Order: sequence, then C-alpha cells, then structure tokens
Amino acid sequence: MSIRVHLDRVLLERRMSLTELSDRVGVTLANLSILKTGKARAIRFTTLDLLCRELNCQPGDLLVFDASPDDGDDEGIEA
Repeated sequence: MSIRVHLDRVLLERRMSLTELSDRVGVTLANLSILKTGKARAIRFTTLDLLCRELNCQPGDLLVFDASPDDGDDEGIEA
C-alpha cells in the first residue's frame, strides 16, 4: 500500500504510549494497534481529527504517501 502510517514515530516524539492515547481519544487499543502497525485499510476523518487534536499534529505527520514501487499489496487492482 502506498500510504504509510507514522503513528509510532509521533507517539515516541510525544513520549506517549498507545494505551494512553487510546484512553485520551476514546478509540480502542485494538484499533489503534491496527493503525500503528500499518494493517488498517481505512481511517475515518473523525478518528484522524481526534488523533491530530490529542497529538497536536497535522494529518501529514501521521500519514505519508510513499511513491516507491508497489509491494503487491493492492488486491485485484490493475493499472
């Protein structure tokens, strides 16, 4: 997938645990873990808004487009 999640980096910079973030924003630890590990297929704008507000960051600090060659993760999509 071409979108990379940098939640772990932002958490490290803020010296905050995933559990603490979960408590502060009201998103389950399981869902934040899926996002943090890059296994999420989507994120709601409301969730992104909560994360950015609590972490005092911009969406671009959490989500980055990676234009490197595809790793074959796009199921059934043809050019």
